[in-house]
Parts: sequence; structure tokens; C-alpha cells
Amino acid sequence: MGKIKINFKILHLKPKILVTRLLKRLLVFLGIICCTGLLVYLTNLQSIAVYKSISRNIESSSPSLFNKIPEYQVNKNNLSTAKIHPLPENLQKWQDQNNNGDYFEQVKSTQVGYLIWSNFPIKIFIETPQNTNKNQAEAWVKVISQTVAEWNAYLPLQLVEKAELADITILRKAPPLQGNPPRARSAQTSYEIYTKNNFLNHKFTILLSPSQTGKYLVAAFRHELGHALGIWGHSPLPSDALYFSQVRNPPLISARDVNTLKKVYEQPTNLGWNVD
Repeated sequence: MGKIKINFKILHLKPKILVTRLLKRLLVFLGIICCTGLLVYLTNLQSIAVYKSISRNIESSSPSLFNKIPEYQVNKNNLSTAKIHPLPENLQKWQDQNNNGDYFEQVKSTQVGYLIWSNFPIKIFIETPQNTNKNQAEAWVKVISQTVAEWNAYLPLQLVEKAELADITILRKAPPLQGNPPRARSAQTSYEIYTKNNFLNHKFTILLSPSQTGKYLVAAFRHELGHALGIWGHSPLPSDALYFSQVRNPPLISARDVNTLKKVYEQPTNLGWNVD
């Protein structure tokens, strides 16, 4: 009878152990799925344009030397009345036959006015990625260059080979985490304000996350370059390239995007004008 009792306990103990192990493995598996999904979601959040400016001064004799000057000097003492620049030729010719409207009311002005370029072509430097193989790096640069060509239909753009010549610099680099709790982003655009030869200027830096690939990389850069060209705000419609969030099927540059860009360039600004 003793042997029968022992065998009886063993027979009932094994299924319990098996069920416990299966439950543990199931919980681990579900945890991996949840974490992976969360990571993908956070990584693919649309970009956040960084609304900041840093006042700097560049002496004409030392084009690579940046010297900080107090921001209040630019904001209060040195700025003359904002003025309107002549409309760039392609924007002047642009006509929206279907009257699609715009989202100009969503575009933010800054302490120096709207972020308008007046010296053309706008020079763009694409840094070749160093932390990947040669073929992948060349493919990345090619994709970015092709997207530059899309916006070139509306404003004169030129690719340059030296970063010090650039008005806009493109880097394949993960943007810093943003928010509380911190969240990953697909891209970031930021600008700096500086003076050169007594004229007020600006320059942009665009960070594109290495996690962005394929059509999502193209969409992220198309969006960020729109910011850097002057659309310092977001569209409320997913059919526009400057829509505030990433979508499954990213749109091309829309008529509303171009209408908004044109309206921005019709506004007064301190950029590109002499500093008193």
C-alpha cells in the first residue's frame, strides 16, 4: 500500500509542474511580444520639430568660428522692422487649380519672424553614415538625395560636399529622447540663428533615426525637410506630408503643403536682412 501511495502522489505532481512551467513560458512569450510592440510604436512616432534658436555670430574672416552673443541683443536691440522678401520663382509660378487650401494658421512664427530663406540655392549637406557598411550607407544617401529633389521643384536646393557650406545638415543619428516618460522619435529638426557680415541668418540640422527604413525613412525626411524650408508647424490632415503623425501609407508633397509654403514666403521676417 505504501508504494501505491507514493506512485499516486508522483502521478499527480508531474502535471502540476508541467502546467506551472507552461504558464511561465507563456508569460515570458507574451512579455516579449508586448515589449517588442511597444518599442516599434515608440520608434515610429512622428518627429518633433525643436522650437528653439541659439543666437550666434560668425565673423566673415573666420567662417567656421562660432561665437555666442547674448540672445537679447538679437531679439531687442539689433532687429529692424521685419520685411518681405521677393517670392522665389517657382513659388511665384505655383497655382493650385483645385483650391485645396492650406494650414498656414498652424505655422509658428519665431522671435525673428517666419523661417524664410532668401539666398538661393539653399545648400544641403548629407553626411554619409559611418556606422554601417558601404552599400547601406550609399543607399541611404541616395534615398535622402531623391527626397531633396522632391522639394527642389518648389525651392532651389543644392547638395554640397562640405558641412561648413551647408544651410541644412542631414545626419543619420537617433534623436534624443523626448517627453516624460522619455520616448524615442523617428526624427528631429532644430535651427540656429546667427549673424554673418551683419546679416541675420539661420541654419538647420535634421536628425533621422537609424531605425527608419524604406518608405518610412522617405516620409520622415520629406516631413523634416518641409520644416527646414519654412513650414514650422504641422498639418491636421493625414493627406499632407507635414501631417503631425506617421501614417501607414505616407503621402507625397501635397498641394496644401505647397500652398502653405507659398503663404509662409509671403510673410515678413528679420532673416536675410541687415542687423542694425
